[in-house]
Amino acid sequence: MQFLKLGGSLITEKSRPSTPRLDTLARLAGEIAGARKEQPGLQLILGHGSGSFGHVPAHKYGTRRGVRTRGEWLGFAEVWQQAAALNRLVVDALHAAGVPTIVFPPSACVTAEDGRAADWDLSPLRRALEAGLLPVVYGDTVFDRRRGGTILSTEDLFVYLTGQLMPRRWLLAGLEPGVWADFPECTRLIDEITPQKWEALSGLIRGSEAVDVTGGMASKVALSLQLLQEFEGLEILVFSGEKTGAVRDALLGDSPGTRIRGGP
Repeated sequence: MQFLKLGGSLITEKSRPSTPRLDTLARLAGEIAGARKEQPGLQLILGHGSGSFGHVPAHKYGTRRGVRTRGEWLGFAEVWQQAAALNRLVVDALHAAGVPTIVFPPSACVTAEDGRAADWDLSPLRRALEAGLLPVVYGDTVFDRRRGGTILSTEDLFVYLTGQLMPRRWLLAGLEPGVWADFPECTRLIDEITPQKWEALSGLIRGSEAVDVTGGMASKVALSLQLLQEFEGLEILVFSGEKTGAVRDALLGDSPGTRIRGGP
């Protein structure tokens, strides 16, 4: 079992509102199709970010922090619409590549508790995997028992799914070739991060330059290290999906970019 995330910076022009990278989507869908063909037993759940679609209205309305007023609920609906619009493009690309795909929109099946996924009936998703379909999830608005409404990122959803499905690897495909020790200068790429190395590195890793209401690179690395403490044997890769073939190779066992793992 592997989880693959196509980052918002990879599949959209993140600095330009509601601008997809359709050629990139088509290529990535082809790579996923190729990996599934080469390894028919591949167990995979695909997730994707919202990039320049959902993050812009989410920032405007502060949706992740909570939703209570009429104006905030209108914003909640706008974020949902934008996230769903991008998801449709992702699914269309997968369909064109011949990948049998079924979407599980978090807004319709996940309930949160103070910003964390709390309830999710995974029976349909498990059945989809058994049937050889590709389940797709994505960063989305969800109803929250404490906040009224909020946003769960793909990583938030993957955290919940990890506890239930125990994947061997998370593959986080973005625009950058890995985790930089000197972003935005980008001259020193970190090959490997372990909990023991994190103390020395944490002050060097920064977040995203573009609008990202669910956290940039630093928060993703911190989350990864927390997960490693809870789920022994999990490996997380942060790499670029810009390089042709990188996503396919990662799905088939390669370890591009920065590897985040437990141990010394």
